[in-house]
Amino acid sequence: MSTLTSLANVKQWLTLTTTTDDAMLTRLIAAASTFIETWLNRTLGQQQYTETRNGNGKQTMLLGNYPVTAVTGVQINGAPVLPSAAFGQAGYTFDGTTLYLTSYTFARGRQNVQIQYTAGYATIPLDIEQACIDLVCVRYKERQRIGEQSKAINGETVSFMIKDLSPFALSVLQNYKRVVQP
Repeated sequence: MSTLTSLANVKQWLTLTTTTDDAMLTRLIAAASTFIETWLNRTLGQQQYTETRNGNGKQTMLLGNYPVTAVTGVQINGAPVLPSAAFGQAGYTFDGTTLYLTSYTFARGRQNVQIQYTAGYATIPLDIEQACIDLVCVRYKERQRIGEQSKAINGETVSFMIKDLSPFALSVLQNYKRVVQP
């Protein structure tokens, strides 16, 4: 699980200067980060993966996690495939989502392809971080009105947002959501 923002950034957004609520905010950051990664159906921080896959008979294979930053090993039917030394030469290359083979195919078979790679963000994108800050701040402020949908004050009615995510956070996070498993 990645922590998607820092206590300092949340406190800056809330314009808090005391340390009174630091423990609560730290817990909210962890909870919001977990919620976001669960909602996105993916881990955002960079980590290593090993996937064992069925060969598809093609020269391309979509990897399960992204963005891919390194591929450290490819085996097909137990035989290693080396990285391509130059464009068009035998071996493998990759981009942010896909592994490509030149002069090889991912031979059809069950669980006969093994790929070791690193994927995720070394630095969380700023829009995702801001969505996390937004979620933390909404939850922090909601503690003053738990369970209330609206409140009448001096003849005026104030309505509160009753949603998991703000429209801003939802708009941002939809761009990063994994919707299909490879």
